[in-house]
Amino acid sequence: MPIRRVEVYTVELPYKKPFTISMGTSYSSTDVVVKLIDDEGNVGWGEASPSRRVTGESEDTILSAMNVLAPQLINEDPLNVEEIERKLAGAILGNTSAKLALEMAVFDLKGKILGVRVRDLLGGYRDRVETDFTIGIMSPEEMASDALKYVEMGFRILKLKVGLGLEEDIARVKAVRDAVGKDIRIRIDANQGWTVKQAKKALSSMERYDVELAEQPVKWYDYEGMAELTRVSPIPIMADESVHSARDALLVAKMRAADYINIKLTKAGGLLEARRIAAISEAAGIPNMIGCMMEGGISITAAVHFATATRNLVTTDLDSDISLKEDFVEGGAKCEKGFRILPEGPGLGNLRVKEGMLKLRGVFEEGKEVSTPL
Repeated sequence: MPIRRVEVYTVELPYKKPFTISMGTSYSSTDVVVKLIDDEGNVGWGEASPSRRVTGESEDTILSAMNVLAPQLINEDPLNVEEIERKLAGAILGNTSAKLALEMAVFDLKGKILGVRVRDLLGGYRDRVETDFTIGIMSPEEMASDALKYVEMGFRILKLKVGLGLEEDIARVKAVRDAVGKDIRIRIDANQGWTVKQAKKALSSMERYDVELAEQPVKWYDYEGMAELTRVSPIPIMADESVHSARDALLVAKMRAADYINIKLTKAGGLLEARRIAAISEAAGIPNMIGCMMEGGISITAAVHFATATRNLVTTDLDSDISLKEDFVEGGAKCEKGFRILPEGPGLGNLRVKEGMLKLRGVFEEGKEVSTPL
């Protein structure tokens, strides 16, 4: 049962099309994948999706952190996830994506050993969740065209990225609403792209287009601005980049700096910390969404397990793998007409990693030097 070996890989994940938000344009992601093996040959998988602008991590920093974090797991009992989380937290500050990948893999391994799903280890509440589909910043006409395509695929909720030009943002929302009609739910995400003054003007103008919520309109550190908007905005406010940890959630709750909190496993550094954020949110009467970075099938599946175990969750944004040219996972949490379906099987469930797409970057075992291929 003890963990004997940690293998670290990278995988290139090009997108189907460029993805633009207020902070820049991305064309692909290089994710870090970890594989844990215990003394009986059981395997657990985890994934880290770097985000320089949100968690301050890159592929290189995650790989560097693995030199410190991965050895912490050798000879540890995967049933003791809380103890492993404590060791990872004490080994190095920050590096939440790297910690998430390892903790996720421990949960997968634990579930396989016990013969239960991660959802059930976390408590269990439902078997499926509805997700939105996110449309990056483009011209109003292009965003409207994409919106129609995703509605035809079965999505009933659309998230529109905004934050690049106030008048253009309003035109983008209008174009999408005109295209999809009144029965499709629309939400927006400025990714910190506005000032408080701009946000007030934008949200006042967008109210007529029945926007259900506005995500992170101002800078992550502007809790006062978030609180002011929460008080006066005609559209409910969601905190995303402002909440990484349970302490952040407590601050938002005390300041009433959001109507909703978006939990992301990557920001939290693991499912356990994400669960603490959900608990604080629920106690404060703040509903949760669970979102994602540009992640592949392992991370998305882990997020669906968390979502289906979280009572306080009212919506999800778990669509990134759909935007990949090719995922490195077969199976996992499928998306059917806008709903994420929990996979069968223990741990993260029935998924197969296409190991031929992975590049080995390091192996960690007791008493052996780290092997890092060029």
